[in-house]
Formats: sequence, C-alpha cells, structure tokens
Amino acid sequence: MIPNENRVFTVTEDYIGQRLDKFLVTLLPEFSRSEIQKFNVTKFSDNEQIVVKFSEKIKLGEKFNVEIPVKSNNDTFVSASTDFDLNILYEDDDIIVVNKPRGVVMYPAAGNSTGTLVQNILAHTHLSTLGGTVRPGVVHRLDMDTSGVVILAKSDAAFRELVKTFASHDLTRKYIAFVWGVPNWESAEITGNITRSSRNRQKMTMVKRGGKEAQTHVEVMNIWDKDKISQIRCTLLTGRTHQIRVHLSAHGFPVLCDPVYGRGSSRIGSVKNPELFEFLKTHDGQMLHAEILELKHPVTGLPLRFKSRLPDDMQTLKDILNYPV
Repeated sequence: MIPNENRVFTVTEDYIGQRLDKFLVTLLPEFSRSEIQKFNVTKFSDNEQIVVKFSEKIKLGEKFNVEIPVKSNNDTFVSASTDFDLNILYEDDDIIVVNKPRGVVMYPAAGNSTGTLVQNILAHTHLSTLGGTVRPGVVHRLDMDTSGVVILAKSDAAFRELVKTFASHDLTRKYIAFVWGVPNWESAEITGNITRSSRNRQKMTMVKRGGKEAQTHVEVMNIWDKDKISQIRCTLLTGRTHQIRVHLSAHGFPVLCDPVYGRGSSRIGSVKNPELFEFLKTHDGQMLHAEILELKHPVTGLPLRFKSRLPDDMQTLKDILNYPV
C-alpha cells in the first residue's frame, strides 16, 4: 500500500490574513480548492499537530502539514464544474443549503455524467467524502425535474448527523404541487406502501402488501375549478422515492407535466385556455417544488428553516391560471 504524501508549508508575509484553503491552493496548483478541502490538514503548535478549519485566517510563521491521499486506480472521483449559478440559501463550515433548479440531476449517474448539482457545488466548496466518490455530501435527493431546497454536508460530522435526521424523519419537508383535479376536501392524509413497479423498474407504485410504509399530509391552497386544476401543499411524513408523485397520482390528482405519473395527455385536450394549453403541452418537468425545509443544525443543534419561492415556470403557470386570456 502506497503511503499518503505529506507536505509542510510555512506562512510568509505575502499570505498573512488569507483563508487557509486559498493559501494552499496557491502552493498546490495541481489541486483544486475542492480537492484540497478534502485533505487532512493540521497545524503545528507546541510540538503537536492540531486540527484546523479551512476558513481560518492564517498568521505569519504558522506551519501546516497537508496529507495528500494517494488515489486508487479503482476510484472514480467526481470532477467539479460550473454549468449554472448556484442559488445558495445558507452555508457554513458544516453544511450548504441550495435551491436546486428544475432539470438538474443531483449527482453523476448513467446518462448524466456532467452538469450535476454536486459537481457545481464542488466548484464552489468541498463536501463530505462520507457520501462516496460520486455522491459526496448527499444525504437526501430531489428528482431531476423537481426544484427546491436541498441540504448537503460539508463536514463528516454533519454528514453523520444529517443521515440520522433523515432516517428518523426528525425534520419538516413541505412541497408545492400543481395537480389535475379538484379535491372535495381541504386537507387529508394519504397513506399507502410504495415499492418499485414489477412492470417498469424506473417507476414506483402503491401496493397493499409489502413495500415501504409511506405517508403524506396534503392541504389545498388554491383551486381553479374551470380548468380542473389545484395547487396543493404536501408535507412528507416519510421519505420514499417519488412518494408525492405516486401518492397524488394514485388518488386521482396527478402532478401537472409529470411524464411518468401524470396521466395528463387525455386531460390536456379539454383545456380551453390557449395559453394554458400551450404551457402544459410544451413544458418539461413535473410541477413540483420543495418549498420548505426545517431541521436542527447537525452540529450546533440550533433550529434552521429554509424556504424557496416558486420557480419561474411554476409562477408563470399560476399567473396563467389566475389571469386567463
């Protein structure tokens, strides 16, 4: 086994007051800042080596040891890229919270090797490697065509605690959906186990036996009776794959523009508003948005709340419904 390489750097007058990571980027030009932030870096102090933060401001004469891991030939590391501007809602040394655009995949996978959210975040900062070489920092995910609030771990401590938080559902996640149909109720609890479809492995389905327990609280926000369309807020009480889309569709309220569960092609023909008809016919991606995320900070324990406004396309849809031509 080849040992990791260690390099020692001393702060000179030219670098006083800089962030540690920027200082190391200058002296290690062969590595990106996101790569360097994954290295084990310690500071010499009284003949000891102490753990440091990459955000700390360095001082004259300080010495830092940088342990550079040797990459295995079997490792496939995610490369950083800048394909779109990040909408950062919050960031500190442990976590980063972003507003994911519709049409963006969370991390590289078959057919989506570039332009992912993780790769664009890595161009901005580091992420915890505990998620693996392809999914660093990822503790939950949104579908490619679902927009909204996503939290990722930057530190290993945050990663571990966030995994526990999502596993225990000790948090609040609210989504906004525009759906076909007008409910005869103001709010409801949708329950029904979910598993992967035996006919199409890319789809999930509700089953009476087996699968995983799933529960969604839904409440009606707006109704456009003439167009037979409603706006619904969904609160996840569990977190299964495609849960909201499957639950709403199974109960007769499929999400608009959902190519998998939408069942909307037969309904579009009944739309009288030409502007609405054109929107529904040409738009790609389900009208589903992760609006609110509430949880405790994984390291400090302080309560956090993040809210994202409707994306432009969903706001356009709402304007068309509110102000028909």
